Amino acid sequence: MVVIPADDLRELVIRIFLAAGADEDNAYTLAEHLVLANLSGVDTHGVWHVARYVDDIRKGYILPRARPAFVQEGLNSAQITGNWTFGQVAACFAMETAIEKAKSHEIAIVGLVQSHHIGRLGHYTEMAAAGGLISIVWAGGFGEEEPVAVPYGGCERILHTNPIAMGFPGGDGPSMAFDFATTAMSGVKVINAQRRSKALPPGCIVDREGNPSTDPNDFYEGGGQVPFGGHKGYALMMAVEFLGRIFNRTDAFADPNRAGPIMRYQGVCMVVFKADLFQPFSEYARRADEMVQRTRAVSPAPGFEEVLVPGDPEVRTRNARQREGVPIQDDIWQSILGAADALGIQDVPRSG
Repeated sequence: MVVIPADDLRELVIRIFLAAGADEDNAYTLAEHLVLANLSGVDTHGVWHVARYVDDIRKGYILPRARPAFVQEGLNSAQITGNWTFGQVAACFAMETAIEKAKSHEIAIVGLVQSHHIGRLGHYTEMAAAGGLISIVWAGGFGEEEPVAVPYGGCERILHTNPIAMGFPGGDGPSMAFDFATTAMSGVKVINAQRRSKALPPGCIVDREGNPSTDPNDFYEGGGQVPFGGHKGYALMMAVEFLGRIFNRTDAFADPNRAGPIMRYQGVCMVVFKADLFQPFSEYARRADEMVQRTRAVSPAPGFEEVLVPGDPEVRTRNARQREGVPIQDDIWQSILGAADALGIQDVPRSG
């Protein structure tokens, strides 16, 4: 394990992607997103992806200087193409568009197609909450070529991790937010468990015959991830697929030479609306803060020290890591150093 100051890590990521062909704006946006994911404790969506993105640029899956653009646009709606640039760049543009339209027309819906991996969905709900807006983000379509998840009651892969995020602005307190895959575990955690020869928690995968398993090798030998929460998580997983891929008609935009088999059918749906649509924002904020405070005041159950609300762990981790530095697993750090070395980047710190 190494520990790297956030500013140093951000600068290194910018240097890597500039060397890989990105322009300054795209490299900065990408680095901000990846490092903020690590700062927030969502390490699976942070710099873990640096080497992978560099490799995808080399393959032509990512066009590192491309810019998103409008496919079609209405007063409170838009469909945007990422033009196969970094997903974070495209998704930030999509959310900025949704925020602008929601502020002008009370509610907005924006679809995103033709982009690479968009990273931590909570990043975009935080953007909306900072502007006093409520938001929902759905991302689907990843399983068209390489499905990883079985449907509830099934033993054949057909779906994917299909994440969803929601964000709600607060008043005096921070926004309330959540961001999670609709599988019981993120795909990166399954990959890491297999790489590090560690067992998975129960209830995350099944083997090829549909039997529960904790051995990550069973996933790679024909098994599959399972929806969280049984049939209820499965229903959400399907809803994400409808809103992400089917609603966005991503099949019409797929390019066999771009984004790779998991991302080329990706579709993202963002719904953003004013928190003060039915009352003054001061009233909304007062009620929001009161609900959060009342929830935190609940006596903890045995085995728990306190009751948190969604978003609390990320805020606390972010504050701690800003002070103490970002911890990075050794294998991930070595992959970042390998990417830097392959691009000829000099004067890279070898350890934290």
